[in-house]
Amino acid sequence: MKKNLFVSATNTDVGKTFACGKLLEHYAKKGFKVGYFKPFETGVVNFPLDGTKMLNLVKTLNPSFNVTINDVVPYQFKLPAAPYVAKGETIIDIEFIKEKKKYLEQFCDVLIIEGAGGLMVPLEKDLFIIDLIKKLECKAILITSSKLGGINDTLLSIEALKNRNIDFEFYINLYQDKDSFKKVSEPFLKEHFKTLNFLQDL
Repeated sequence: MKKNLFVSATNTDVGKTFACGKLLEHYAKKGFKVGYFKPFETGVVNFPLDGTKMLNLVKTLNPSFNVTINDVVPYQFKLPAAPYVAKGETIIDIEFIKEKKKYLEQFCDVLIIEGAGGLMVPLEKDLFIIDLIKKLECKAILITSSKLGGINDTLLSIEALKNRNIDFEFYINLYQDKDSFKKVSEPFLKEHFKTLNFLQDL
């Protein structure tokens, strides 16, 4: 089985990296060789923190994922902002990203790709994370928040994925407002979606 899953979210700090870790462990337990790819990481001072953390995890789960951090995180920017802003004069090369993805696929059965921020984070003036998911021909894994306001963010993000005809699943990261989630947000979400998936259950 060859599988590419692109992890995005309803916003920044919703738990994409945490979700990637859960997915990597989930598929490794099922006997698949796992891999990880984060095309962009911003806020990089000495080295990409998220990318390095996930690469170290992957190497414990799949020792044959014999690649470097620069393979896993090819675009590293210092400014903690959307890639469009953080990149300065750098031009984002989609073909280069596709080549990196193809290279990493050689070492794994399941490649978990982590986006930057939410679906509509800009990479170029007219190119967004959601467009990259489509160009990389991935299934999207949307991470949504359990906090107050999460219903709106979840529905808007799902609407955007449907409008682009992108296959997706979504998982709720039960960490913000988790004590009030059952009372405040879950009643509508359960009625609307019937079945809810939580990251913590992976």
